[in-house]
Amino acid sequence: MKVAFYTLGCKVNAYETEAIREQFTNAGYEIVDYSEYSDVYIVNSCMVTNSGERKSKQIIRRPIKINPKAIIIVMGCLSQLKAQQILDITGVKIVLGTKNRHKIIEYLREYLDNGLPINKVVDLSTDEKFENLAIHDFKNHKRAFLKIQDGCNNFCTYCIIPYTRGRIRSKAKDIVLDETKALVEKGHIEIVLTGIHTGGYGEDFVDYNFAKLLSDIDKIQGIKRIRISSIEITEIDKEVLKVVKNSKKIVNHFHIPLQSGSKRMLKLMNRRYTKSEFKKIIKKIRKVFNQDIAITTDVIVGFPGETEEEFCETYDFIKEINFQELHVFPYSKRKGTPADKMKDQVNGTIKKVRVKKLLELSNQLKKAYIKTQLGKSKRAIIEQRKGEYLFGHSRDYLPVLVKASDDLIGKEVLVYLLKDDFPNVIAKYKNVL
Repeated sequence: MKVAFYTLGCKVNAYETEAIREQFTNAGYEIVDYSEYSDVYIVNSCMVTNSGERKSKQIIRRPIKINPKAIIIVMGCLSQLKAQQILDITGVKIVLGTKNRHKIIEYLREYLDNGLPINKVVDLSTDEKFENLAIHDFKNHKRAFLKIQDGCNNFCTYCIIPYTRGRIRSKAKDIVLDETKALVEKGHIEIVLTGIHTGGYGEDFVDYNFAKLLSDIDKIQGIKRIRISSIEITEIDKEVLKVVKNSKKIVNHFHIPLQSGSKRMLKLMNRRYTKSEFKKIIKKIRKVFNQDIAITTDVIVGFPGETEEEFCETYDFIKEINFQELHVFPYSKRKGTPADKMKDQVNGTIKKVRVKKLLELSNQLKKAYIKTQLGKSKRAIIEQRKGEYLFGHSRDYLPVLVKASDDLIGKEVLVYLLKDDFPNVIAKYKNVL
């Protein structure tokens, strides 16, 4: 049988899809592109925003036009909360949530045997174990995602994720280390540690934490680079900073969500820090790394009640912190979250204007950062060809373009940054590391 996959949303979803793809490959199924004719279509859905939910539903409906007899399987955050609604879509035969994905082939065979729709979504409060979906390869990528934890305990007022993913659950350290070694053996030279709340790894353990995991992964032979996909400001303690600083493999880049630079908004969002605390820790990070650190962030605009003055407060705080780059999101109402019921919901047009202003600021910040890096030599992993150039990322996540031969793809090289070609940087190849 032919099986096709489509992933929406975050790096965690990308990892989980890859793990399930590996299951089907090992079981002898033929993997085809989602746009092609297939017997089975598997959608890993998202509902973190309205647009994520809307696109998920569009993608779920697409296969039936290609193959009216297709078996559509939906898993992920959207189906976790809206299982019956998803099962009612024409062609959907099996619905999973964010659990029991390791049994997906078993459920497919069950459906093929009796032809009855299957709903295997479970109440997360009754199943608090970590579901071990392991991968041994990350096809067509030199940078491999490695999921180390699931769930979140923070309950930010705008976020639906604790309801779709449950509480924090961490993958056993031995499994993480074995999986890392397997990925290295397959030629992956950068490992991206990811999770719903990556820095929360180990909160459910007694004597093992995120810093200790970083230290143990750092000791594995063959890894060129280790990257933390995202980490909360409250989780960057002395132990984490020490491990990152002393490592030659962990990159000098932190992605630290801010969400708002307004004192009142942070409180309404139920974020676990104040502006002054955030600023203090950023200052400490830069001191530890002697300014040789890139820091990117997430920002939400148009949260309920956000005034123009409070938006300006965020804008000014972002400039003060001097991030390398911003990921900007308009606030999206999510039914079941406290923010959904808050008064003074911000007009959509106003949100668009504010998003545009912050994206323009992000471009300014990135250009300014690039300017400070020109003339420096950097380590970069070459990922693919883009026209006349090879493309890759430096350790501080600058996208670099290099004129060189294809035999450098998948290798870590030393490059010299020549000039700004925004959003990329033109670089000169020096040598393989």
